[in-house]
Amino acid sequence: SLPAASGLAEMGAHWIHGPSPGNPVFCLASRYGLLGPEAAREENQQLEAGGHPPMPSVTYGSSGKVLSPEAVREARDLFYALLASTRAFQGSKEPPWPSVGQYVRAEIARTVPTMAGGQEDARRLQLAVLAACLKLECCISGTHSMDLVALEPFGEYVSLPGLDCTFPGGYSSLAERLLSELPEGTVLLGKAVRTIRWQGSFREEGDDARVFPVRVECEDGDAFLADHVIVTVPLGFLKEHHQEFFQPPLPERKAQAIRHLGFGTNNKIFLEFEQPFWEPQQQLLEVVWEDESPLEEPSADLEANWFKKLIGFVVLQPPEQHGHVLCGFIAGKESEHMETLSDAEVLSAMTRVLRTVTGNPGLPAPRSVLRSRWHSAPYTRGSYSYVAVGSSGDDIDVLAQPLPEDPRDPR
Repeated sequence: SLPAASGLAEMGAHWIHGPSPGNPVFCLASRYGLLGPEAAREENQQLEAGGHPPMPSVTYGSSGKVLSPEAVREARDLFYALLASTRAFQGSKEPPWPSVGQYVRAEIARTVPTMAGGQEDARRLQLAVLAACLKLECCISGTHSMDLVALEPFGEYVSLPGLDCTFPGGYSSLAERLLSELPEGTVLLGKAVRTIRWQGSFREEGDDARVFPVRVECEDGDAFLADHVIVTVPLGFLKEHHQEFFQPPLPERKAQAIRHLGFGTNNKIFLEFEQPFWEPQQQLLEVVWEDESPLEEPSADLEANWFKKLIGFVVLQPPEQHGHVLCGFIAGKESEHMETLSDAEVLSAMTRVLRTVTGNPGLPAPRSVLRSRWHSAPYTRGSYSYVAVGSSGDDIDVLAQPLPEDPRDPR
């Protein structure tokens, strides 16, 4: 949580998804009194949002007009029905397609002749909305393309009931509250680890009686001896560094799980405005590029088209706390390309997008931009993990298992 405008910008986690008694984050936040009164309401906790909570929204098209809510709703209902149908393939030995993206596109292609009553213009619009829905799902899954996400295990994802809520004091307030209960000096920051040596016999200087199996060596030369080490670094870091990070190297089963699972980048772009151009009741500004279709290959020219992967903007609420701020979401290689641009280039691109979709060439530019850079960060190398084509939920279990104490143990 970073200061931005008159409030906070959540560079990482934004919402508690499914804030209900079955959600441990919600239970902790409630116990510490970190949530607003709305989040604690019983009816909010019981609401079945299905992972896609409704938000008052407006959908802009690239032609500079607000799109028909009925047309958008019809396409979106089809998309979510297709996503829900993926649950039928959980545990299937032979799913019809290897990936979620291929399955959804095949079903869309099968439905095209009956779309929008056969009217060509209306059908093209619904296809464009479906393409935007796939981009949103890329953000939710943290992937460049839903073609990379395995179909069979996709239905394992379960949404808890409850209307998504945020932390008035920032998501970091939860970590800060947890840290406050620990003795001072327990947590050391800025201690980048270079190597974890395990299955060894290490002794502290001057103490020959005690032998430790683990030695954690830091970049600054410090070292720590331990009986056990819990490693929770992001999968993106493990993909790049696990071979030298662990000595001896990890068992092949774990290394294979690291290679097989997917890890991608979902970034945020915060735009602060002097005055809002959106209506007070609007909480989500969606963007649809009307010349796109899920049945056509997207442009590979990142430099010219990266901003088209943007799904739209969430209006940060309440404005009294945040100012007039929009938060855009963008995933995949386009998101990673965005990280290579300057703030001025990103601000210019966002201004161009907003002027295009609102049909207002004189729309005032945002006065500031702030964005996350999860792919560039050396110890994250991205944002989210997902079960990729060629992997399964079993790979997640393999990574969670403790390392063997006996080198002959195949775990």
